[in-house]
Amino acid sequence: MCGIVGYIGKRNASEVLIDGLRKLEYRGYDSAGIAVFEEEGIKVVKAKGRLDDLEEKMNLVGKPKGSCGIGHTRWATHGEPSDVNSHPHGNSRITLVHNGIIENYLELKERLAAKNYLFESQTDTEVVAKLLDYYYDGNPFETVRKVIENVKGSYAFGIMFADFPNQIFAVRKDSPMIVGLGEGENFIASDVPAILKYTKDYYLIDEDEIVVLEEGGTKIYNLDHELIEKQRHTATWDIEAAEKGGYPHFMLKEIFEQPDALRKTVQPRIKDGLPDLQVDSFTDDLIRKIGKIHIVACGTASYAGMIGKCAIEKLARIPAEVCIASEFRYGDPILKENDLVIVISQSGETADTLAALRLAKKKGIHTMAIVNVVGSSIAREADSIIYTWAGPEIAVASTKAYTVQMSVMYLIALKMALALGTLSEEEVKGYCGTILSLPEKQQQILDQSDTCKYFASRFQNAEHLFYIGRGIDYALSMEGSLKLKEISYIHSEAYAAGELKHGTISLITDNVPVIAVATQENIYEKTISNIKEVTTRGAKVLLVVNDRFEVNEDIANYVLRVPTTDDILIPLLAVIPLQLFAYYTAVLRGCDVDKPRNLAKSVTVE
Repeated sequence: MCGIVGYIGKRNASEVLIDGLRKLEYRGYDSAGIAVFEEEGIKVVKAKGRLDDLEEKMNLVGKPKGSCGIGHTRWATHGEPSDVNSHPHGNSRITLVHNGIIENYLELKERLAAKNYLFESQTDTEVVAKLLDYYYDGNPFETVRKVIENVKGSYAFGIMFADFPNQIFAVRKDSPMIVGLGEGENFIASDVPAILKYTKDYYLIDEDEIVVLEEGGTKIYNLDHELIEKQRHTATWDIEAAEKGGYPHFMLKEIFEQPDALRKTVQPRIKDGLPDLQVDSFTDDLIRKIGKIHIVACGTASYAGMIGKCAIEKLARIPAEVCIASEFRYGDPILKENDLVIVISQSGETADTLAALRLAKKKGIHTMAIVNVVGSSIAREADSIIYTWAGPEIAVASTKAYTVQMSVMYLIALKMALALGTLSEEEVKGYCGTILSLPEKQQQILDQSDTCKYFASRFQNAEHLFYIGRGIDYALSMEGSLKLKEISYIHSEAYAAGELKHGTISLITDNVPVIAVATQENIYEKTISNIKEVTTRGAKVLLVVNDRFEVNEDIANYVLRVPTTDDILIPLLAVIPLQLFAYYTAVLRGCDVDKPRNLAKSVTVE
């Protein structure tokens, strides 16, 4: 959530900051601002709304002129979106931008108010700015150190002191921050896309490290003011990968990137026809001792986890459960010595998922992480890590990340099945071969995207919509429903098809839209019976169905066929028409697909 960019070098800082913040728009925001060192001091311009609103305001009040500055896009937590609540915060001595939440800000605010500090905004961030001012005695490092010793919560801070016009200070805890390394210029940023136009090289910043950003270089210290040597990382993708590439939206681009993302994720992990996860710590001996698997994630990642649960239980016969990370964290979970906790997160920074990981580790449970962002907090802290290699996912609504998360869960299930002997080597090779063939079938679906667009046009005016399915199709339905509601704003709910008659069918009347998913042969007839229950009551039905099944004309108003594959693997195909349906419905309704209201790509606060 939110975005931070800082720059020092020879360029026009205002332009660099705005450009970097645009690359972070996907993180979600409702206001923006920048602060730049000028000859007269620090100039701040900030505005409610989009970056275009900020630029319009700068045209009126003057664009800050200088080569060192910090910028911020804010997703409101404490205080409504407004000019006053926007970042940066501070005064003529100190200016601050902040991602995260300060949990003890009320306590600190009372302390500072007692010392005659006045507050203009409703934000927790202004409290930190005032605390910096209170402690500042001419030594920026000691000031930052004292502040982070007093604040509780999550944060990534970018700080400028008026007395040090050629330096930016930065520190983080539970909120992402990198340092970009250029030629005669350096950066701080919340994520790699913000700096790719200028450099691919960066440092990852750990907690309790204080960054001093300078034009000629970057110094990183521990809290004892000792210099730290950091490993230099290089981004494996370029600026073109983070651009739309001719597509009208990032979401559509990323939907169409799924065949390539699936290849990149699975091909290196299948050797001699068998799964090779390339995780030394995840041994056959460890697998044979597993008592239960806890899959922990949020949102779309949790629905990938549900597909993984189905695969693990069917193929490896190990009991598994899927837990929403925010509930797992506070639910006093029952974890036993030989359990395995698998956490899934595209960004690797999801606050609740990171907290769940730490809880499991504290209890001595082996943790495995499935993430897309190399060097993210979750990746660094898990006992075992599997990267999905999907490339940058910019759209808020996750598509290709979900697909590759599922593919990793399948490979984990197959490795477990092989180690436990629940499948023969020949059977595992058969599944792996099928997975390798699926990118081509995904492309077949994408080549018929106009069909999904037509079906979307039939449903675009709906205000309420239901998804139904059984078993693995129910898990797919939940993901399909989430995609639709988050970008089209249609009220949508997913139900296990057999549960309709236990209450929900009371909502089915003439022309109520229903998306039915029926891909599983062993329960196909049961699902068809449930579909008949809604069509009898006047529902308008779109059926997403396995291509090998016969469908009578009276079953559904519209039929969308998915290429045939093994039933357990078909979610890797069937999710694509659900994504396209959601995308085209949102576009036809005139929604901002890549920046849906109130949402952020990386949820780094509770």
